Amino acid sequence: MRLGIISALAEEQHGLIEAMEGPYKRVHGMREYTAGKLWEIDAVCVLSRIGKVAAAMTAAILVEKFEVTHIVFTGVAGSADPEVNVGDIVVAESLVQHDFDASPLFPRYQIPLTGLSHFETDVTLSDRMAGAGQQFIEHGLGGVISPETAHAFRLNKPRLHRGLIASGDQFIGKRGQVTQLKAALPALLAVEMEGAAVAQVCFELGIPFAVIRTISDKANEDAATDFMHFVKTVASPYAFDILQRFCLAQ
Repeated sequence: MRLGIISALAEEQHGLIEAMEGPYKRVHGMREYTAGKLWEIDAVCVLSRIGKVAAAMTAAILVEKFEVTHIVFTGVAGSADPEVNVGDIVVAESLVQHDFDASPLFPRYQIPLTGLSHFETDVTLSDRMAGAGQQFIEHGLGGVISPETAHAFRLNKPRLHRGLIASGDQFIGKRGQVTQLKAALPALLAVEMEGAAVAQVCFELGIPFAVIRTISDKANEDAATDFMHFVKTVASPYAFDILQRFCLAQ
């Protein structure tokens, strides 16, 4: 396995480069790719920046220039379901671009010439990622999240969910937006801005992939409040610990 690890923000990969053995850097397409051994796994880490185009380009370069065989996208997302709370983890089983609509030429959400609206993640890779996430919740959470931080963000017994994630080129920060999306996509668990684009690239290039997200907000009017503080103090240690468990379990 040569694993490509993508995040949109630097905080979502904090500590990974430092954990690498023999890292070397290469700049391509205005992005810095760092390759090396990550807990015995041959890996390439990169920040895609925010949005579907940025993420798609980054994923394609990982495959074509760095010859990764698998891709994982890790980062944060907003909840789109009442049962999914801040601090929970969502591992995607499928992804859809919620802002894609070529109707009446094609059904809403369907990507022309693929026949698909929902792109399924790799079952084996996602199972392993979910296993690492569950182990973190059960055995690692208390070691990296202080009681003060847990209280500040109301992290009450985080859970792991698996299901549908939707991506779009907009920050979902109004309750009405989530209501509309949930009406159109009843199985929807979380919303973000990159995963479905990576999913399409991986589908077209034949690359197994997984997407794992930490829920940072309820995708409502309070979504932007303390967002970056959450990413730094909660999502960052979540991602590091889960990826470490994932790599060591290979």
